[in-house]
Amino acid sequence: MNYVQPIRDRRKIAQIKNLLRGQQRFRDLLLFTVGVNSALRVSDLLQLQISHLCHATGDAYESFTIKEQKRGKRNEVAINDAIEEALEAYVAAYPAVVPNADHFVFFNTKTMNYSEPIRRGHAWKIISQLCQDVGLRGDYGTHTLRKTWAYHARMNGVDLTLIMEMLNHNSLAYTKRYLGITDDELLDVARRLNL
Repeated sequence: MNYVQPIRDRRKIAQIKNLLRGQQRFRDLLLFTVGVNSALRVSDLLQLQISHLCHATGDAYESFTIKEQKRGKRNEVAINDAIEEALEAYVAAYPAVVPNADHFVFFNTKTMNYSEPIRRGHAWKIISQLCQDVGLRGDYGTHTLRKTWAYHARMNGVDLTLIMEMLNHNSLAYTKRYLGITDDELLDVARRLNL
């Protein structure tokens, strides 16, 4: 797996969401929004079914629980305002997907086959192209979504132990490497401390 970057600039996140809304790509908007707000791996994102996110009426749950594919751990995910807003647009755009709880959320919009999700490679193309479209340079892919959550959690002062738990990492050392703290960030901390 190639090392990918998080989306560090919140304006780029907003730009991607606006681009997707403008193109009426509501499945991709929900994929991106759930990805950057949940810290889920793409393998878990792509397995989400309607029953995870909402009632048969399309009303969002407050949270959902999944068993992660990679480690088999239970993970509870909050459905925040950003996810709920993207879900509302999704439900309005794809009303036929909602009545069946077993339908996959991230289905192929060309075939409208709700019984199987898009593949990891398809999701990678979507995310990497979106990042290019908004002028991000570097390596971006599906893991960018998870890393974006971790980066912004850290930048908002969330304790590293809580980030480790949310990511379901086994050690704090791994989480620190995963976050990829840069020399510029360390210098910035030293400048701001200014005791």
